[in-house]
Amino acid sequence: MTFTIDRRSLLLSAGFGLGALTFGNTAAIAQMMSAKGFTHNVASGEPGPDSVLLWTRFVPADGGAAKVRVEVSDTSDFAKVISGGQMITGPWRDHTAKITVDGLAPGKLYYYRFIGPDGSKSPTGKTKTLPVGLVKNFNVAIFSCSNLGFGTFAAYGHAASRKDIDLVLHMGDYIYEYKRGGYDQEGAAGVLKIQPETEILTLADYRLRYASYRSDPLLQAMHQNHAVIPNTDDHEGANDAWEGGAQNHQAEKGEWNPRRAAAMQVWREWMPVGETPWKSYDIGSLGSYLRTDSRMIARSRPWSYEEVLGDKEPTKALAEFRDGTWLDPAATMFGTEQESWIARAIRGSVRSGQKWQVVGSGTVMGKSYTPQNAESWLAPDASERAKKYMKLGMAAGKAKLPYNLDNWGGYPAARSRFLTTAQSAAANLIVVSGDSHNAWANDLIEGGKPAGVEFGGHSVSSPGFESFTKVDPKTVARDLIEASPELRWADTSNRGYMVLNLTPVMATNEYIFIGKGPSSVLGTKKLSVRLGRKTLEGV
Repeated sequence: MTFTIDRRSLLLSAGFGLGALTFGNTAAIAQMMSAKGFTHNVASGEPGPDSVLLWTRFVPADGGAAKVRVEVSDTSDFAKVISGGQMITGPWRDHTAKITVDGLAPGKLYYYRFIGPDGSKSPTGKTKTLPVGLVKNFNVAIFSCSNLGFGTFAAYGHAASRKDIDLVLHMGDYIYEYKRGGYDQEGAAGVLKIQPETEILTLADYRLRYASYRSDPLLQAMHQNHAVIPNTDDHEGANDAWEGGAQNHQAEKGEWNPRRAAAMQVWREWMPVGETPWKSYDIGSLGSYLRTDSRMIARSRPWSYEEVLGDKEPTKALAEFRDGTWLDPAATMFGTEQESWIARAIRGSVRSGQKWQVVGSGTVMGKSYTPQNAESWLAPDASERAKKYMKLGMAAGKAKLPYNLDNWGGYPAARSRFLTTAQSAAANLIVVSGDSHNAWANDLIEGGKPAGVEFGGHSVSSPGFESFTKVDPKTVARDLIEASPELRWADTSNRGYMVLNLTPVMATNEYIFIGKGPSSVLGTKKLSVRLGRKTLEGV
C-alpha cells in the first residue's frame, strides 16, 4: 500500500514535531507517531574530562511539553547518584532532550538514565569521559555512510557489544535524504523502515527520517553503549551539498537555505552534539580530535566533469580546467574562519605536547586517480551511467586530474593550505574520513614531503565500487593504487567500520569487514604509523 504526503500539511506541522503529523497510511507510520514516553532509547556525546552530553526523546501522553531529568551513577544499580540535570522539552524541538552533566571524573565509565514526569525510566545507557594526563592507550571506533535502505546496520551492532571502545566517531551520511526507491536496494531489510517515503525537504520531513533511522535496534544499541561525536557530510542535507546548494536540489524543490537550516536544526535535535559548528576534544597526553564541518557551512560549490567538459573538446577543456579554475585559492572546504581555528588548534595541540593530531573530514583527502584500464572493470551490460562515470574518470586521470571533484580532489589549494599548516606545526597528523563507501589508506604528501596519513572508512551499508564493477575487487584496488601515488592500500567491496588505536609511539587503524549480521566478521586489515614518521606501515 502506498500513500502520498501533502507537502503543505508538512510545512504547517513542522513546528509541532512528529506527534502532530497525521497520515492515514501504514501501520509502521501509525506506530511511530503514536509512540509515547521514551521513544528512541538514549545516547551520549560531547565527552570532556568532567562532563558529557546526554540525549533522549520523551513524548508525554498529551503530546505537549514535559520536564525530564537524568541521573548519572558509576554503578548500574544507581545506588549512588553522583550527577544529573533536568530540562523542559516539547514539540518545538521534536521532544528531544539534551542535558550536559558535570562533576564527573576523567577517563571513567558511567551509567545514566532519564526519568519522565510520570516516573517512567528510560533504558540505561553507558558513556565514558575523556582522560587527562598520561594516557597509554585509546580506542576510537569510526563509522560513515549508513544507508538504511541497503540492508542491516550490522556494523553498529558489532561495535555496540565491544568493551574496548573508548569513543565513537561518525564521519557523516548518518541518514540519506532520498525518496524510498531513489537510492536503496529493493527487498533490503531496511527499505520499508524509511519514512517518509518521499525525498525529505522540510523540517517535518527531516524529523521523520531521523525518527525512522533511530528506530533501528542496532543503531540504538551503539548509541546506548558508547559516546558518539558526529561530523556532517552531504546526505545530512542533500547529495553533494555545499553552502549554496546541492547536486539534487533543483529549483522546483524551493530555496536551498530553508532546507539547509531545517537539516542542520534536526541534526542538532536528534544527535548527541552541542551547538558549536566545530570543536576540539583532548585525549590527555595522547592527542586531540578536531570535529569539523566540510559541507554545510562554508564549502564552495564543487565542480563536476560534465560541467568542465560541456560541449568542448575534452583534452583542451580538461587542460584549461587543470591549469586554471581547479587551482582557485578562493575555493574552500572549511571557510576562512574554520581554517584559522584548525590551524590554531593544531599548533596548540603540538605545543602542549600531545602526540597525535586527529582531524575528522567528511570526505577523502588523499589524491586518487582513475586508471586508464578502468573500463575493463565493467561488465558488457553495465549501465550507461556506470560507463559514463568510468570514461569521465579516465579522461580526468589522463589529464592528471583526480576522479572525484566533490572530495578534496576538487579543492587542491585548500588541501595544500591545510597540509602546510600541519607540516609547519610539526604535527603528527591523522585524517579520518568517510563519504566514499570504500576503505582507503593514504600517505598525505605536500610539497614532496610527508604531511600525515589518512584512514578513509568504508561504509556501514552504502554500496561501493563492487556495485558497478564485475572483476575481482583486488584487481580494482591494485589498479587504483598503481594510478594513485598517495594511495597505499584500498578495499573496494566490503562494509563495516574502523577502530583507531592510539598509543604514545604508534597509531594503528583496523578496518573491520562485517557481513549481514553483527557477529559476522569477514576479515580485518591493520595499518600503522609511527610517531614522527608520517607515513604508513603494514601495507
